[in-house]
Amino acid sequence: MKITKILENKKKPIFSFELFPAKSEKAEIKLQKVIEKLAAMKPDFVSVTFGAGGSTREGSFQLLKKLIQEKDLEVVGYFAGYGLGPKKIDKVLDSYRELGVDNILIVRGDVPHLQEDFIPDPDSFPYATDLLAYIRPKYDFCIGVAAYPEGHIEAQSLKKDMEYLKMKVDLGADYIVTNYCYDNQFYFDFVSESENLGIDLLTLPGVMPIYSIKMMESLAKLCGATITGEIEDGLAKIPEGDKATLSKFGIDFATKQSRGLIEGGARGIHLYTMDRSKASMAIVSKLKEENYL
Repeated sequence: MKITKILENKKKPIFSFELFPAKSEKAEIKLQKVIEKLAAMKPDFVSVTFGAGGSTREGSFQLLKKLIQEKDLEVVGYFAGYGLGPKKIDKVLDSYRELGVDNILIVRGDVPHLQEDFIPDPDSFPYATDLLAYIRPKYDFCIGVAAYPEGHIEAQSLKKDMEYLKMKVDLGADYIVTNYCYDNQFYFDFVSESENLGIDLLTLPGVMPIYSIKMMESLAKLCGATITGEIEDGLAKIPEGDKATLSKFGIDFATKQSRGLIEGGARGIHLYTMDRSKASMAIVSKLKEENYL
């Protein structure tokens, strides 16, 4: 079912999880256990990432297949088109369509730094807008695009970044999923500016629980997310090495943030699980208990 239809059919806010394909046999065993637990939460959909330069192409397909055929879940297949030419793009999307995938999320993707021998196809598309312009006329997927409440880390400015988002919408995007931010005001300001530009699509805010200080700092640097004073003050009170208290802090903060997003008008939340289940299950369980979901 298309994301837009899911939204029409559900009165309460929707919630979803993001997973990425396992990169080893050990990680695959762990991921299977995570899927079992998250599927039991009955998410409205689960998204599956797609590695830079198509590096996880087969793994992404197999994970989507598992979620559809074994767990009967609605899915979103990420599609990162950097370096891929039209023939490979068509091959991937044709396989998704045959599998029964109704929804995709188009992103430019990053340069595959770990593939030293990677050579971009000479006919590849440099930007997500180019990719969208190619895919939209050929396929009837419900197409999502990514957005960045604090601006993409490579963008000239937040204003310019918003102009590119408007281009994606004008090219036929159906919904928007945002990068995470720790201060909800970034999201609300982003939505306000989107409305000023005439963008009225479903915009799902991404929520990234704090799993560890090292991961938080690394991802924030990579994504351009601001680590707020509230987080810094809260973490400073946690004894070094106290993983249980850190986990609780991360869950409590993300739950509070999700409440605030929904109370402020967000139609749902998209949880970045990092292929873990504990935090996402706790957050969703609490929000369901409080009748937010």
